[in-house]
Amino acid sequence: MPRRLNVSPVLRDGERVTPLELFFDLVFVLALTQCTTLIAHTPTWEGMLKGLLVLGVLWWSWVGYAWLTSVLDPEEGAVRLAMFAAMAAFLVCALCVPGAFGSEALLFVCAYGAVRAAHIVLFMLASHEDEALRHSVVGLAASTAFGVGLLLLAAFTSGALALGLWGLALVFDMGGPLLFGAEGWKLVPGHFAERHGLIVIIALGESIVAIGVGARATIGAGVVVAAVLGMVIAATLWWAYFDVVAIVAGRRLAKAREGRERNEIARDSYSYLHLPMVAGIALIAVGMKRTIAGVDNPLGLVPAVALLGGAAMYLLAHVAFRLRNMHTLNRRRLLCALVLLALLPAGATLPALATLGILAALLVALISYEALRYAEVRDRVRHQLAREPVPAADAEPQRS
Repeated sequence: MPRRLNVSPVLRDGERVTPLELFFDLVFVLALTQCTTLIAHTPTWEGMLKGLLVLGVLWWSWVGYAWLTSVLDPEEGAVRLAMFAAMAAFLVCALCVPGAFGSEALLFVCAYGAVRAAHIVLFMLASHEDEALRHSVVGLAASTAFGVGLLLLAAFTSGALALGLWGLALVFDMGGPLLFGAEGWKLVPGHFAERHGLIVIIALGESIVAIGVGARATIGAGVVVAAVLGMVIAATLWWAYFDVVAIVAGRRLAKAREGRERNEIARDSYSYLHLPMVAGIALIAVGMKRTIAGVDNPLGLVPAVALLGGAAMYLLAHVAFRLRNMHTLNRRRLLCALVLLALLPAGATLPALATLGILAALLVALISYEALRYAEVRDRVRHQLAREPVPAADAEPQRS
């Protein structure tokens, strides 16, 4: 039965992501590619900061639509047209990423403002019969307006001031839900978890694209080895998330009490903690591009930080993800992340291919250990019937 804009109940539990949502997410692919290209073409600390700031701003706009489509159907009536309009504005944002701190700064902010305005308008329409949801949307509108206003001001500045304004805009915008409470929001656990899982796949796809983009016209043995190692790294990152973590987290979200408890878990675990996961993958993609472009040359400090530090960021996000959901510490992934950070000086001076090989070896060792050490628990989690959800404490042993 078609849903109207004045929906009070949320989407049916277990409803899958719609084709239009997947179509919308494809625009995010270009935005992610543009961010990694910005960093790869300017391998400096400032270039990395700019790329991550743009990624954070675009991520938060994507997150808003992930919450929006839990209270209305994006494929029904005028909502479909509004989604297409938002996609067009998002596309303009993506095109402006390379000049977001320069010649295209004002155009970027105008397009971004259109994306966020469409999101708020649709949310206001969807909440007009739900006072609690309306209160939350009004608070979100205030933090959104403040964030966009700071970005508009940044468009007329440059240098450190512009970077500072971008940082403040991101902090205030993302901090809005913390200030205005989580009671009024509504979501469908299965739909929400799947939507974020799909965006992780999109980010992993960017790491694969990075291999092709970085490859030279002549493909030698070094490039072939680098491509294989890149695929191994992407596979281990996929395994680390989708083999058990995504399943357990999705069930944890579904079992949470509807209202504030569930909304806060969704906000913290998905809206917030998936950003460093996606950012980590994006940084790894930067390192892969630089490696493929010169397998025998040292990466240098900034690209090495992108490659090894990006992987560490991804693993640390997983550690925080489990800590938030299960209240236990994944010492194995924490230790692996610390080892990667300790290897940064070596990674900057070794041949790029060697650094890539070290990263692949560490990730394979981590995943292999977890798969063998917790084979029984893993099998129970993956094959347990949906009507018998895994208790949070059983997702992984308490001891590491």
